[in-house]
Amino acid sequence: MSKFLTLFKPILKFNYSHPYWVIFVSLIIAVVSGYYAIQLRIDTDIANLLPEDNPNVLALEKLKETVGGETEMQVVISSPSFEANKAFAKDLIERSLELYYPRYEDNYFKRAEFRRETEFTKNNALYLASDAELNDIISWLEDEIEQAKEEANPFYFDLGDEEEEEDTRADSFEESYNTLVPTEYPVSEDSTIMVVKFFPTGSKSDIQYLEDMFAAYENLLASMEPASYHPEMEVRFGGRLKRHLEELTSIMDDVIGSFATGISSVILLVMFYFFIKKYLHYRKGTRGNGEYSFWSHVVRMPVPVLVIGIPLLISLVWTFGITYFYLGMLNTMTSVLFVILFGLGIDYGIHFYARYIELRSAGMSPYEAIMTTNRKTGEAIVVSAFTTAAALYILMFADFRGFSEFGFISGTGILLALFGMLYIMPALLVILDERLNWILLSDDKKEEYSGVHRYPFARTIVTVGLVASAVVVGFSGNLSFQYDFGELEPSFPEYEEFRSFAGQVETSNKRNPAYIVADNDEQVQEITDILNERARTDTTSPTIESVETLQERYPSTEEEVKEKLQKIAKVRELLQDPFLVDREDKELDKLRQAAQTTEPFGIDQIPDYLKSRFVTKDGEVGRFVIIYPSVGLSDGRQSIAFKDDISVVTLDSGEKFYAASTSIVAASMLDLMRTESPYMVAATFIFIYFFMLFSFRSFRWSLIAMLPLLVGLLWLFGIMMIFDLQFNFYNLVVLPAILGIGEDSGVHLAHRYREEGKNSMWQVLSSTGQHVTMGSVTTMLGFAGLLFTNHPGLQSIGVIAVLGIGMTLLTSVTFLPALIQWLEDKDWIRF
Repeated sequence: MSKFLTLFKPILKFNYSHPYWVIFVSLIIAVVSGYYAIQLRIDTDIANLLPEDNPNVLALEKLKETVGGETEMQVVISSPSFEANKAFAKDLIERSLELYYPRYEDNYFKRAEFRRETEFTKNNALYLASDAELNDIISWLEDEIEQAKEEANPFYFDLGDEEEEEDTRADSFEESYNTLVPTEYPVSEDSTIMVVKFFPTGSKSDIQYLEDMFAAYENLLASMEPASYHPEMEVRFGGRLKRHLEELTSIMDDVIGSFATGISSVILLVMFYFFIKKYLHYRKGTRGNGEYSFWSHVVRMPVPVLVIGIPLLISLVWTFGITYFYLGMLNTMTSVLFVILFGLGIDYGIHFYARYIELRSAGMSPYEAIMTTNRKTGEAIVVSAFTTAAALYILMFADFRGFSEFGFISGTGILLALFGMLYIMPALLVILDERLNWILLSDDKKEEYSGVHRYPFARTIVTVGLVASAVVVGFSGNLSFQYDFGELEPSFPEYEEFRSFAGQVETSNKRNPAYIVADNDEQVQEITDILNERARTDTTSPTIESVETLQERYPSTEEEVKEKLQKIAKVRELLQDPFLVDREDKELDKLRQAAQTTEPFGIDQIPDYLKSRFVTKDGEVGRFVIIYPSVGLSDGRQSIAFKDDISVVTLDSGEKFYAASTSIVAASMLDLMRTESPYMVAATFIFIYFFMLFSFRSFRWSLIAMLPLLVGLLWLFGIMMIFDLQFNFYNLVVLPAILGIGEDSGVHLAHRYREEGKNSMWQVLSSTGQHVTMGSVTTMLGFAGLLFTNHPGLQSIGVIAVLGIGMTLLTSVTFLPALIQWLEDKDWIRF
């Protein structure tokens, strides 16, 4: 690394000679980069965390292109009067569809769903029943007739003690009938609450559109004066679309909040640390007789923040300017990287500035102090930064874009922060120290360090550290992963209250469907048959509740039409049986009305509420296969199981069709992360070790410098097991980052020890040990800002990062010095 620094030495000399030009040019580039950086937006679409060529992502895109992938806005109307609610809903629909959005030169909404035309369906429901449902109905009626005949026999008697299997066919008919013939209006059981759905023209990823739409709708509702329709009328609007906007704004608020908390903490710590350090050096160097008073030093407390902070902020703005051109967007995981990189990058500035102060206090001129710091401390900084950046860049090879984008941004930010500290900071030091004299230092040489202090209890600390690590390894099987997606999402009370309010209106139990888009009716049938076979085989696929297609319900060939009309005629015949014709029964009455079809009807006669799920955004009947899960998909394990069951369907021809839904994409993301995480961590470990081996050119020293990282990581796992902390798909991304960050302390201490020689560990800890501690603490404070966010996933990143970096720091200032001292005592140290 010394050759690397020598190569860039002319730049350092230029910066010393022309500091104002360096700062001016750097700021100009920062202004240009900042213009693009502020245009970065946060993309919360989890589909974009998977590779663009992922089959399920492509299937989801195809589905959106075909169906539109709409997320509706719901309006809930409540009052004791059904008629008042209906009147308000009709007026609301008319005025809502007229709302104009100048930015799009289009209306806010394309359509609304409210009244269902059910009369036609009531009279023709059996024509839209599947073959399986018709067969069940015929079988049920035949059994009912047979049972009635037996009961009419005078010699029939019921033993009463035989356990019979419960006949659920009547319940199945009721469920199917309610699907085909719901209530005319979406209302609660007592008809006091009504729901209207509106489908927006804009994309849910357009934050400005959502904000403008909800603001316009708020004004519309106020202008309509719901109380004029009924004094007790209450109207609320929202749903998942509004929750989506709340999530976006919540993350933005969290980012700004964590930025303010983390950075303000770092700034205060840096100010007080360097004030104390510099003042003590000044007092010691001048023997307490310096010309500058204590208050002169107090006034200059912000100087270290300027010296370190300006290059760091410039490098961060450069980083996110590059990110705009390379990625164009941030995701949920990378949205907090500004504050994280602030905590990471300031580490290099602390090391450089602290060593500079020590050398200046020892009597060196600014030029000599800059060159010496760059040559000595600079080498450790370069090794640390390159190792950290390279470890983060390894994440770019991951298919999971949460890893790859995090790796690119953070790796680039580390390298640019390194450049800022090595080549922009010296220019500031020249201006503030040599030319403005804002850094008050004595010119007298301080007393040379004397005496030899052994690191105490070396063997005991090493033994305890290794034993504790071995215990963690033994119990490592207790580490767990958080699969519940709901636990990782922020809570939105307003949304939960709205959902509870709207939930009083009857809704289907079928939720979170996945779609497969076929090319023709034959493929639809074959896909349906394959999935139904999987659903029937519980040992293979326990996650499929039902499979639905319009083609299954609506006959498309003359043969299918003839067969269906024959079955309906059979139902009518059975209903006319003497044992059923006069029976008063709710289900039989529905069947009598539903079995009136004697002639086929066109698909255009099917009510919109029934066929809308199967119609493309162009208004044509699509070839969709809809699969409903039988399990809750908030549990990641069940979500992965559902994905494994339906993700791909291979036809006899060998052609493959992939399922599409947000849940399938989330499961694919989680599965990919679980698969890639061990490889990313292992690759990071291996790369860090070989980079250290290249830097130290010694197997022994590369291993010594790595041990604090390895032991610290094991201690982190131990704490996680003790306090039942879990990994999840948010904080897993920070694990490779901890490896890259955690090695920093060991590198600096090992380099400084080799520079000072034997019996110098206590001296190294009193100098570099302070810098290492400050660097790690500031990094922890950068991550600590995430602890105060409302997003549980982001909070978990902060928890794991703070604990991980804290443990590697602890092992660096305890285990590593003890190990070196013990090796020194054994005379096993070689340089």
